[in-house]
Amino acid sequence: MKFEKMLSPGKIGSLELRNRLIVPAMETEYTDAGKFNKRIMDYWIERAKGGWALLTVEVAAVSRNGKGFPDTLTLYDDDCIPMYKKLTDEVHKHGSKMSIQLHHAGRQTISSFIDGLKVVAPSPIANPLYGEVPKELTTDEVYQIIEDYGDAAVRAKKSGFDAVEIHSGHGYLPIQFLSSNVNKRTDEFGGDLEARAKFAVEIIKNIKKKNGSDYPVIIRISGEEHLEDGITIEETKLFAPLLEEAGVDAINVSNGAAVTGYYIAGPMALKPGYNVYAAEAVKSVVKIPVIAVGKLNEPYLIESVLQNDRADFVAIGRGSIADPYFPQKISAGLFEEITPCISCNQKCLPVPGVVSDVGMSCLANPFAGREHKMKIESAVKKKNIVVIGAGPAGLEFASIASQRGHHITVYEKGSFPGGQFALASIPPTKQPIAKLLKHLMYMGQKNGVKYKFNTEDPLDEIISGRPDAVVLATGSVPLVLDIKGIDNDSVVTAVDILAGKTMAGKKVVVLGGGSVGVETADFLAENQHDVTVLEMRDDVAIDEPAYAKVFLMQRLAKYGVKLITNATVTGITENGVIYDKNNSTNTINGIDTIVLAFGVKSYNPFVDSISKESFEVHSIGDAAKCGDAVDAILSGAELAVKI
Repeated sequence: MKFEKMLSPGKIGSLELRNRLIVPAMETEYTDAGKFNKRIMDYWIERAKGGWALLTVEVAAVSRNGKGFPDTLTLYDDDCIPMYKKLTDEVHKHGSKMSIQLHHAGRQTISSFIDGLKVVAPSPIANPLYGEVPKELTTDEVYQIIEDYGDAAVRAKKSGFDAVEIHSGHGYLPIQFLSSNVNKRTDEFGGDLEARAKFAVEIIKNIKKKNGSDYPVIIRISGEEHLEDGITIEETKLFAPLLEEAGVDAINVSNGAAVTGYYIAGPMALKPGYNVYAAEAVKSVVKIPVIAVGKLNEPYLIESVLQNDRADFVAIGRGSIADPYFPQKISAGLFEEITPCISCNQKCLPVPGVVSDVGMSCLANPFAGREHKMKIESAVKKKNIVVIGAGPAGLEFASIASQRGHHITVYEKGSFPGGQFALASIPPTKQPIAKLLKHLMYMGQKNGVKYKFNTEDPLDEIISGRPDAVVLATGSVPLVLDIKGIDNDSVVTAVDILAGKTMAGKKVVVLGGGSVGVETADFLAENQHDVTVLEMRDDVAIDEPAYAKVFLMQRLAKYGVKLITNATVTGITENGVIYDKNNSTNTINGIDTIVLAFGVKSYNPFVDSISKESFEVHSIGDAAKCGDAVDAILSGAELAVKI
């Protein structure tokens, strides 16, 4: 397949685009109190260099009471124009076009995020995630916000943006008017379908009036909200022609609302292209271009969607975070070099208002959000470096360090790469993890890394080879607590189960309800085992990404997995477990297999011996400090760019 459609030019209104690949707006948490900085500039410039057709800057508030979070970008006064102009000028140098998303949060915010102003909405119904009852907008106030959208679009045009996108999805103000779940009005903006669409329609007309009919306007909508009384795809098919008639130039069809966000950024449990049906439905009722979005990061899937006229463009959000050079690599046929998005949702969904070192980033691409301070540059001195351990930290280090020109040899005691991260791909829906491990291996091999598997103790060979540096990436091992009877023959670890080293019996108790425990329970339950999970905290899967947890808990319920929280295990018998709960002692009998999932501890068996030699020595990943795969891969990358 030559990906001819994906790479062919396209048009949105008067806007000519070099291909069909769009970066949608995504919250970054990069800004300084709503102002640009080098971090956000470098992030977008990198994606412009990567060959994307249209880059969409994240939500920018059109009104002072429209911010969804404290650091939201703004478009409600002229002070913002110079910073945006600097960005658009730089991006245009690399051939990409730019749009910006016009935003009013409506009820999807809180007063403290909008400088103490009153939260507003079509009707005084609180958003269940925020809990603050909004003030019902008067008809005059509605018309004022419509004017605010138009004025913001004028500023966007002056700033050099080639188009604007109205955010009318994901629970924000325009869709609050569209949705009968929120809109209970009886004036001209409520009641029947056409009246509920009037707010969005008037925004489009106002922008066209103020910016000219040839200035491109895109609208992002949720094809379905997955709420009682929320918008359905059948309703969206009725709304779309009204938006087209108002003058909108393209419709970007997303999915979900704030409380059903797992349909906005679908986790591993949702299939690639899960939302294409919604774009296809809209395309069937309009003549303007339609943009599809939702786990569209597989080149063959994208081309199929476009070739079969299910959409005219595709927007790739998390995939563009994972690999800013996705279009360029497709064009060059370098498919194996594309860093895959695995839909883990672990760093790409920053929590608004929560300060972090980087904001939005990526497990698979730790350079995302750090483009301003982390770069892959040729090493001044090319070193011979040995890595012990082919888990995520070791593989990432080898991939990046070899790209810098270092000579890398990786020793691994197992027969395959990935360590415990590879085992994480075994439970239901988690297979995408294997794609990332395959990619890391490919990049290492491409750049000359030598891998030596099934090497339990490489110490003598390493010492005799006298490398310039040794990187210890030996990972972690399961934590075994001091519990009476824990050495019973029926006791195994989650690692043993997932690695296929042992088979569980029919009736299983998993000790530990963190992500490893519940995912192992998911795996066992899917394979017809009777599973109970004991967790000492008051909830299970606390460390599971929020959107992934929704579908995981649904599967556990479907399989009948029993979850017992606030339970402290005090003993293990020949075929049972004793635990305390609510100041009483309880026993589960008739158990065939007890699976330990208490967590992990660092495993660094070679550090003392290696440290005695005159080598440069580094420990990364769990070998240095236990964390998750995000931490492990970041530690490997950080060392690789500076060694």
